Amino acid sequence: MSEYVNRAGLQVASPLADFVEAKALPGTGVATDALWQGLADILARFVPVNRALLAKRDDIQAKLDAWHKANPGPIADMAAYKAFLTEIGYLVPEPVGFEIGTQNVDAEIATMAGPQLVVPALNDRFVLNAANARWGSLYDALYGTDVLDAPAARPGGYDTARGDAVIAYARTFLDQAVPLAEGSWADWDGGDLQLADASVPIIRRGDDILLRNNGLGIEIVVDRAHPVGKTDKAGIADVILEAALTTIIDLEDSVAAVDAEDKVKGYTNWLGLMRGDLTASFDKGGRTMTRALDDDREWDEELLHGRSVMFVRNVGHLMTNPAVLLPDGSEAPEGILDAVFTSLCAMHDLLGLGKYRNSRAGSIYIVKPKQHGPEECAFTNNLFDAVEDLLGLDRNTIKVGVMDEERRTSANLAACIYAVKDRIVFINTGFLDRTGDEMHTAMQAGPMIRKADMKSSAWIQAYEARNVQIGLSCGLSGKAQIGKGMWAAPDMMKDMMAQKIGHPKSGANTAWVPSPTAATLHAMHYHMVDVFEVQSELAGKQTPALDALLTIPAAPRGHNWSAEEVRQELENNVQGLLGYVVRWIDQGIGCSKVPDIHDIGLMEDRATLRISSQHIANWLLHGVCTAEQVDAAFAKMAAKVDAQNAGDPLYEKLEGDSIALKAARALVFEGVAQPSGYTEPLLHKFRQVKKAAG
Repeated sequence: MSEYVNRAGLQVASPLADFVEAKALPGTGVATDALWQGLADILARFVPVNRALLAKRDDIQAKLDAWHKANPGPIADMAAYKAFLTEIGYLVPEPVGFEIGTQNVDAEIATMAGPQLVVPALNDRFVLNAANARWGSLYDALYGTDVLDAPAARPGGYDTARGDAVIAYARTFLDQAVPLAEGSWADWDGGDLQLADASVPIIRRGDDILLRNNGLGIEIVVDRAHPVGKTDKAGIADVILEAALTTIIDLEDSVAAVDAEDKVKGYTNWLGLMRGDLTASFDKGGRTMTRALDDDREWDEELLHGRSVMFVRNVGHLMTNPAVLLPDGSEAPEGILDAVFTSLCAMHDLLGLGKYRNSRAGSIYIVKPKQHGPEECAFTNNLFDAVEDLLGLDRNTIKVGVMDEERRTSANLAACIYAVKDRIVFINTGFLDRTGDEMHTAMQAGPMIRKADMKSSAWIQAYEARNVQIGLSCGLSGKAQIGKGMWAAPDMMKDMMAQKIGHPKSGANTAWVPSPTAATLHAMHYHMVDVFEVQSELAGKQTPALDALLTIPAAPRGHNWSAEEVRQELENNVQGLLGYVVRWIDQGIGCSKVPDIHDIGLMEDRATLRISSQHIANWLLHGVCTAEQVDAAFAKMAAKVDAQNAGDPLYEKLEGDSIALKAARALVFEGVAQPSGYTEPLLHKFRQVKKAAG
């Protein structure tokens, strides 16, 4: 437990006070006393509003529960349902005829299209890898993944056969992205270079070549002394793609941050990125390696940005954190703390105090998740106004990315955008959280369809399409990102290449990827598809009707699943729960590649947990399964998860008094009562118990 110091009537945990006063404040021009008094004033003003908004969530949910109990099953009368939602304030009037007024946005966000990485803020090595994923070797990405229709590389050094397959694939890509005026890249011998599109400039640096397609750079590395280049008729040693244009440094779903010590780790890494001096040392093959941020890339007189433009994802409005205690002894809302301290850290970038620049346009980029409707978005806008005033920043310096991952936000998306219309730079869909909220919202309607069937349900199709169309109608194209969600299987890149091209084809100018390698591969999709041309074609098209979005994925009344189907569903959900929770609670790992029930590694975070726990809670509530069946699934899957983690020396088995096992069971058996079905309150509670136990 941290000791506390008094700052402007607040009790501030010593690690946080030390970080702010010794590291974050110096150089910003913000006085120490002014910072703490300003924070106290912001908390005094905004905490009551924050609490009222959360109370409104609970009130609306109670009214929804009562309505669904009286009208069980799928919606029979959509007009009556929408009238009810309007009456309780769930649906609000939609603004018309406006476009966002956001200014001073970096090109990577506004006018370029490419992959976006999301990385846990607490891991210094990971955040550096992500920031440096702006450029990636296509040869390396192809050589080490399953994309190629060729045998895997043989161990023991460079596999020439595998390398030849990589080179052939890369040449085919070049033929598609930047075709030659005559012939194929496979036949080019390094002599005269003429492209089919004569307007594309050919920039040279020695023998190396820089080309651009759809706004993205392609570096062709020519080195006849290189082990690969010396075997190539053109001397090409590698093809480097501009990949992760943007990266989200995440303080929310992908981290386990439950106290001041955890928060300071995240803030420290964010400050290091903003100053450009963050480093991480690690052991690799018996040697100590040190990682730092990449320099910009020089091409004659042209300087290419060497790093992703970084957002920071703050937490939502729900959680509080003991890092700061209010005058009444209660914990401060974590989202308010994040707004102040991440913006303070980003001032080092705005003022040019560090080695590099993150935002050359002079903006701070904050992603705000888990907001329910336009009133909560307006709260964020007002909060950011207050933070700007505290830090002496011009209005709308702090930009906001709105996660479209809660049902009330989806149903009122245009109004949500309007509430932040002069600072919005991002909207993004999130299937897992959105599905969790879908189920919790209609928890009392009846049993939900099986989890695997959700992706083909009517509301999902409308949700994804409406996000793009509404974004375009509000003028986001050319000013902000319209994004799509994560590819969660980092070892299944062949499938990603087949499926994720659907994101740029849908008009999304960014989409999430789980690794720098995936970013390099996904970048090829943005060469194949001109996203802004797609957006131009979609502009003015009709937005899918609200009725489809509001269609609840409840099973038809009287529907029964077989005993085998119930067992399979329970075991799949429970295995996912346990595999993630045991790392979160016991080791403080908020995001990792977790083996699923079929032993396929999937990137898991709290959104995954929300959908699985809510699904089991829903089936328990409606008698699809019994508590005994759920317990049997826990016992069986605990053994499986133990076996899957047998090689981890830090792993603690899910047996006896396992705190992680208790946490996972609580998420299910207390799931109906959790606010909006969120997992954070219980995860934080049990993680704090685990930390206290040493």
